[in-house]
Amino acid sequence: MVTLSPTPTFLEGYWQDCFSLEKHLQEFLKLDAETITEKLQNCRYDLANLGNTDFDWEEAAAFYKDKVGEMYLFKLGTWHLESQDYIGGTLKLIADQAKGRVLDFGGGIGTHAIGAAMCPHVDEVIYCDINPINRGFVEHRTQQLGLSHKISFRSEIPWESSLEGYFDTVLCFDVLEHLPDPSHQLMQFHKMLSPQGKIIVNWYFFKGFENEHPIHLDDPETVDTFFRTLQTNFLEVFQPHLITARCYRKV
Repeated sequence: MVTLSPTPTFLEGYWQDCFSLEKHLQEFLKLDAETITEKLQNCRYDLANLGNTDFDWEEAAAFYKDKVGEMYLFKLGTWHLESQDYIGGTLKLIADQAKGRVLDFGGGIGTHAIGAAMCPHVDEVIYCDINPINRGFVEHRTQQLGLSHKISFRSEIPWESSLEGYFDTVLCFDVLEHLPDPSHQLMQFHKMLSPQGKIIVNWYFFKGFENEHPIHLDDPETVDTFFRTLQTNFLEVFQPHLITARCYRKV
């Protein structure tokens, strides 16, 4: 029998209703509960179908910024609602390790940024996502949850020398497989981290058994380079949760 790790009291709201996710979707999109439920049920293949017809690696950023729209809200919402214990395990890992100034890179519907902001050792969270609808939705959630004083929003984090050592924790979930050069992004994170900083990250370099993830990177050479970059520049920090996310500190 698998024994789940204890839940910190400040995260208990996630197990009740995913931090009021469906309620926030209704408010933000001005839709009734029945319509929200229907869209959550029907969104499963919409993004995959869009990726099969419209995705171009040369225009990856524009695809997520301009074409995905509100579709990703429902795609991610369904995933989070149906995978509560798994996502919850990621939140527990964040609670274990996150501190100080936190960057949530490619923050999606905001679950991880919200969880991080609730952690007592976290001073501030910078949520970053290129999709303007995602940013607007998470800003709405932040206001409703009384976290506006702790979470700020950016469409991108361009590299600047002033950012060197700026963050104590970097979060990056389900993003690296959507980038044409994940190794480059990994090294940007390395520069942004403080000397004792940590990155909590996952990836899924796989298009699926039936191409159900057409917008995922799976080029063997690029993936090999990513793992060499990771193993050269980061040391893994053990975590006890049964999830794909991993925690690393700088070598």
